Amino acid sequence: MSHAPERKFYLKHFKAISQAIATYEDFTQLVNHLVEGMCRTFGVKGASIMLLDEVEKTLFRVSSYGISEAYLEKGPVFADPKMCAIYTGNVETVEDFQNDDRVQYPEAAAEEGISSMMSIPIKYRHINIGIIRIYHSERLELHPEDVDSLYVMGCQLGVVIEANGLKNFVEQIKMAIDSLPPRIRGSA
Repeated sequence: MSHAPERKFYLKHFKAISQAIATYEDFTQLVNHLVEGMCRTFGVKGASIMLLDEVEKTLFRVSSYGISEAYLEKGPVFADPKMCAIYTGNVETVEDFQNDDRVQYPEAAAEEGISSMMSIPIKYRHINIGIIRIYHSERLELHPEDVDSLYVMGCQLGVVIEANGLKNFVEQIKMAIDSLPPRIRGSA
């Protein structure tokens, strides 16, 4: 008989992470701290935050921790509409990397020492825009409440990603307007 995994992500941790998500000015620093924090909290091999390229139907990494550059550069990660958390909107777990059809690079995973993974969707409103991936060198078992907390964190992260994208868009428009001649801007 197996025992339930120990809970590791309590309200105090969730409050600290929520505060960080709400107040970080530097998006890159935020996601780097999130993936490192997940690895340290759960004692796992590594973690990544990946966003969907809707044109190519691939996932691109915006941050990772505990994973080698060789593994990260193994090739494109295609988002499978039938099985990827970004399409299902559910937490997806791969318990055995060597014997699961969803794994695109089992040899690279074996070399990296990865044997299981959990993918948590990153959502903005009702749209899945990315995933959080947690990798482990043995069977990954998280307490159900920890998984729920990670799911909510993915939703919070989605709001930050969308706000960051909107901020960048507005800044580009401002730069474009500022580059116009004064007579066109109406300031002549």
